[in-house]
Amino acid sequence: MNAALTTERVYERLRTGIMQRAYLPGERLEPALLAQALLSSMTPVRDALHLLIGQGLVEPRSGGGFQLPSLDEPALRDMYGWSAQLLAAAMRGWPDPGGLPASPSWSEPGSIADRASRCFLLIGRRSANGEHGRAIARLNARLHAVRTIEIHVIGELEEEMDALESACEAFDRDRLRRLIGAYHRRRDKAAAALVRAMYRTD
Repeated sequence: MNAALTTERVYERLRTGIMQRAYLPGERLEPALLAQALLSSMTPVRDALHLLIGQGLVEPRSGGGFQLPSLDEPALRDMYGWSAQLLAAAMRGWPDPGGLPASPSWSEPGSIADRASRCFLLIGRRSANGEHGRAIARLNARLHAVRTIEIHVIGELEEEMDALESACEAFDRDRLRRLIGAYHRRRDKAAAALVRAMYRTD
């Protein structure tokens, strides 16, 4: 099989596993074991892990090797703060409504984590500055695992996401600013509980 295709397959499998909480924060990633599990040689696994380091989803271990980044309350709060700042900057970079792309179809809403990622990415991609969309896509990937457990820690989130998507569809900057502020404040308050939940295996 083509080496580049193997690396891509391994990369996608590892990235999906990380985002779906197949590994715990701080967990060591052994290339030899991953190669066995993914039916691959070691080289594509190492190549894929290096790509994931570049995205902030994996980090090098001191002395060699790879691991998932550890997660603590200050780090999670920092990511929420960065998310709020990025989204605010992206909205400031929106052109006039007439120059904005068409609203998306939310016909397949998906999970809360998927909906948040999609909504925030749309906000970034509407900006005249393409870096906003790229930065939000990267942060979405880093926060995805936490977002998968929010419903178990914070509670009912459907109404919140419905409101965010509605404001996104309407290009309603003022309403989005309020909703995004509330979204991040809610999670900032729950950061300690979310971190504890991320380390649980049940």
